[in-house]
Amino acid sequence: MKRFETAAYHLHSTKIKHKDGKMRFAFLSDLHGVLHGENNVRLLEAIDAGKPDAILVTGDMYVYRSFVSVMDAYHFLKKLAQKYPVFYSPGNHEQKMAEDQEGSRYVRAYERNLEQAGVYFLHNESFLFETGQEKAQIWGLELPLRFYRKPFSPVLRQEQLNRLLPSGQEDDVKILLAHNPAYAGNYFAWGADLILSGHYHGGVVQLPGGRGLISPQFRPFAPYSHGQIRRDGQSMIVSPGLGEHTVRVRIHNPRQLIFITISR
Repeated sequence: MKRFETAAYHLHSTKIKHKDGKMRFAFLSDLHGVLHGENNVRLLEAIDAGKPDAILVTGDMYVYRSFVSVMDAYHFLKKLAQKYPVFYSPGNHEQKMAEDQEGSRYVRAYERNLEQAGVYFLHNESFLFETGQEKAQIWGLELPLRFYRKPFSPVLRQEQLNRLLPSGQEDDVKILLAHNPAYAGNYFAWGADLILSGHYHGGVVQLPGGRGLISPQFRPFAPYSHGQIRRDGQSMIVSPGLGEHTVRVRIHNPRQLIFITISR
């Protein structure tokens, strides 16, 4: 049986307008069609127990060209959307499927049906989320697939990122869903208060300082592989993922469901 643990992060922001105001999110990444109990019942129960205001997804919920995993992800997300707002930024597996001649029609149907169910797909766009009296701009970044190239992905220039994502409203909490953590410096410079990423699966083996043994781009000891990174009042949280594919080894690297609370 696949196992996962829950992790909790508590962040503080002066952009929370009210003394007792807060926002609570469940953060999911890299499920890759893995089932945690029949129809992901154990994962759904754990999310309900955490009582989030919304769900944030940073992609790779299925495996490229695995149509069974697409359906498993679809049924899981549809159930989530019946209870919570779900904000979904694609990962490289969703992008590769969308650009595949056969897979593209599955992706169109997947997104269309999930949008009808209440899932918000963010392709280099944002949604203003409100809960109680608090607001957050939730942005979804979709980098071109060349930025996932193996073994050496290209440099991302800041002006390229700024063209993909306008600056937005600075008075609200600014959350960026960015699947690939390799460009963390660009994300911080863009001005997100909170950056959420995945993709690295914790680096197979988790090492101290947020590093992993190896990244999907075959970069050894890659930084930003898991955990929290802080910089000048900003935070980045990298999920080790809820599943995996191809390399199914994890050492000191549990799958994680992450809860994030932002308060004043």
